[in-house]
Amino acid sequence: MALGGNPVFNGKNFRSATRGNAAAGFGTTTYAGQTVANQQQLEHMYNQPSAGPAQTGRMTFDDVIVKTLLSLGVVLVGAAIPAFLVPGLALPLMVLGALGGFVLGLVNSFKREPSPALILAYAGLEGLFLGGLTMFFESMFPGIALQALLGTLIVFGVTLALFKSGKVRATPKAMKFFLIAIISYAAFSLLNLGLMVFGATDGMFGLRSADIPGTNIPFGLVMGLLAIGLAAFSLIVDFTSISEGVRQGAPQKYSWTAAFGLTVTLVWLYVEILRLLAILRGDE
Repeated sequence: MALGGNPVFNGKNFRSATRGNAAAGFGTTTYAGQTVANQQQLEHMYNQPSAGPAQTGRMTFDDVIVKTLLSLGVVLVGAAIPAFLVPGLALPLMVLGALGGFVLGLVNSFKREPSPALILAYAGLEGLFLGGLTMFFESMFPGIALQALLGTLIVFGVTLALFKSGKVRATPKAMKFFLIAIISYAAFSLLNLGLMVFGATDGMFGLRSADIPGTNIPFGLVMGLLAIGLAAFSLIVDFTSISEGVRQGAPQKYSWTAAFGLTVTLVWLYVEILRLLAILRGDE
């Protein structure tokens, strides 16, 4: 047997096919070359790194960072409009931004699927609000805008460092206290706003402007520090959600949700620091 012990390979038809293949250039040498090439391709494929989250459409930290920076960039652009482009319209733009941002904030919070357009629109409206508010306080207390911005960056950096070190976590027990505290703070803020609207208080900041009985310490100082602490813990909650989303392979589109959450918290943190500084500098 010319081709070995298997009688199947000794038939006439197989020999004819082999000769035909050889004539066409598909002989034993070519087949061996193809085998070597295929083995090299397989080895190359095995040596390639595994597909990462970006290749599989999953959320990554890079996605969240890029989208958060984009959202904050839109906030800065919105803030520049009342601050530098049309300062004469700062007040109406601030009101428009506050009301529009509140509405879109609720819409984005309750949407099941994130909408990049609505999230960026929210960022732009919040920018209008922050720009008008900042210029109002800057006219009264020069340099307060830079102080508030630096304070926000410092709190963000310290909070991120504590989270990465593992010293602060959004545990179930901590979340219970956080929810109780934030609901209480929201109730106080609504009450204080109502008293200010109806003229029941004389201070610029309502109850916050009054001193704690028996002391010279403004009540707003205590509430401001509490609010900054709540905003900082809210950042911890955001960081925890982002880490869990990346670890569990959440779809890439939810990086917009993470960016929205961080933007909301950072806007809140900036406003609280700005107000606290204004209360502390109120006697200037």
